Amino acid sequence: MIKTPFETFQKSARLGPRVSVVGEILADRETPVSVYCKVKQPYSFLLESVEGREKWARYSFIGLEPELIFRSRGQNVEIGNGKGVFRRKKVRDPFGELEHIVKRHRVVGASHLPRFDGGAVGYLGYDMVHFFERLPCQAKDDLKAWDAYFILPRLLLIFDNVEHRIMIITHAVVAEKCDLHKEYEGCCRRIEQIGKKLQCAPSVVLQKKKKTHPMAFKANWSSARYQRAVERIKKYIVEGDAIQAVLSQRFSFPSLEDSFDLYRALRVINPSPYMFYLHFDDVTLVGASPETMVRLEEGQLSLRPIAGTRRRGHNEEEDAALEKELLEDPKERAEHVMLVDLGRNDLGRVAVKGTVHVDEFMTVERYSHVMHIVSNVQARLQNGKNAFDVIRATFPAGTLSGSPKVRAMEIIDGLEPTKRGAYGGCVGYFGFSGNMDMAITIRSLYIQGNKMYLQVGAGIVADSIPLLEYKECLNKARGVMRAIELAVSGKLL
Repeated sequence: MIKTPFETFQKSARLGPRVSVVGEILADRETPVSVYCKVKQPYSFLLESVEGREKWARYSFIGLEPELIFRSRGQNVEIGNGKGVFRRKKVRDPFGELEHIVKRHRVVGASHLPRFDGGAVGYLGYDMVHFFERLPCQAKDDLKAWDAYFILPRLLLIFDNVEHRIMIITHAVVAEKCDLHKEYEGCCRRIEQIGKKLQCAPSVVLQKKKKTHPMAFKANWSSARYQRAVERIKKYIVEGDAIQAVLSQRFSFPSLEDSFDLYRALRVINPSPYMFYLHFDDVTLVGASPETMVRLEEGQLSLRPIAGTRRRGHNEEEDAALEKELLEDPKERAEHVMLVDLGRNDLGRVAVKGTVHVDEFMTVERYSHVMHIVSNVQARLQNGKNAFDVIRATFPAGTLSGSPKVRAMEIIDGLEPTKRGAYGGCVGYFGFSGNMDMAITIRSLYIQGNKMYLQVGAGIVADSIPLLEYKECLNKARGVMRAIELAVSGKLL
């Protein structure tokens, strides 16, 4: 079971204050979902991905037993020890505080592991932008949501969907005069305990769940008010204030007894490049995002703007007709090109000069209920810059704010009735290795107390038709709403 020999551990201890120990078990009768059901804890997560819209990516990640919990609201930061004990302080830059924490907890890992083998996993809410740009703050803060919420798991389970095995990774803190044998043995015990739990625990007991009534929802503003706001944005555009602004609306629903049912339903109905279930005790964020906010891997940067939407057709012929219509729509093309240029500009702030390029331009990706125009922008990160600098340069995504970005966000703040919370921010990880992968927080549910919240938006430009923009929001919400219907239907065992 233990794959890291003591001799390797001993050598790694000379390189850093935290050292990984890796174990491995066979998992040919398990899935990431069944494994997570066995080990789920108040502070835990499951991350999965679908590649090419039809194949599950090789690795899924489950995090447990946080060594540290970080959360912030405004300038108020809370840092927990994983046992529910938090110390509170007020800081000038909460995001900088998170950066220092990740740097301090750097782990010396094994070379054969996947690109993420430990780090901080969580989300940055849209309103973290106030620490990157000077912006007004007029919208009502009705949810009092955390602006940022991350955990640093002590145990990371990496499910290999190809070889059907689970890598179990933990780490030891190796002080200057510590007993290395004792630290190593402690890690081995931790790995063996979770391994036994996975191997010996009976399969999840499948009980037919009670069907509940269809869930009514409430919107944070009416269709008429939303459409008036669209007209207001069009006026700003005519006056030269902006080229585009993304206007969103939020729906609220009663929460479910088991929020993991929502993840399972989304996994069936809308499998996406970024599947996430963050269960953080007082808050749960579950979603299926199609869009990369920004990724950093071994110094290579990429972001993937999505702009331009049509509903899915009822058959392949209608799908093809809608795709052709989408690609030939002058409004959709102009909006997409503008956002690709904005993405290039964002990456250019931290990229090596001359390395920013578009390697995929205006392809169409199809999802369960909508299709989108997608492009891919790449660059090389400057020496001396890191993942946190990349977020400062690119956050939030232009596809969730508008262009010019700062003025668009000012317009949004003056029109939307409530703060966005997690919506429009990003969700993913900052790896100890320096790698980072963040999805835009869309197609997601933010669950707090006895309510869950779904937020969707549309990009408003000069020739937008208010009713059609409102309907586009409903189209984008439909996949998550169907997942809610499935979760409450009693059909999930």
